[in-house]
Amino acid sequence: MDIVFIRDLQIETVIGIYDWERKVRQIISLDIDMASDIKKAADSDNIDDTLSYKTVAKRLIAFVEQSEFELVEALAEKICEIILEEFNVPWVRLTLNKPGAVRGSKSVGVMIERGQKPA
Repeated sequence: MDIVFIRDLQIETVIGIYDWERKVRQIISLDIDMASDIKKAADSDNIDDTLSYKTVAKRLIAFVEQSEFELVEALAEKICEIILEEFNVPWVRLTLNKPGAVRGSKSVGVMIERGQKPA
């Protein structure tokens, strides 16, 4: 299995359950692993034959910036849904970090896997 990945994709959004969180934009950080067979792209050396991490990142930035979820779990689920459905990815692992959410911790969040992991 080949993996195309994105690390520390930082996006501003409205996220949280507290009143003050609904009035400000906070930064979340995404780490994404996506299963993708890179053989065709490696052979052709053509961007059209690959899963473009730039295209994925741009789509997620546009979505997350406009979203207003309360829970990181709900946002993470929707992000995985977009990746699986719109980019024809069979499996994705997403770590969604919410830096500064808990005093004394660098970051908190969730890590989820969705889809079928290829052998």
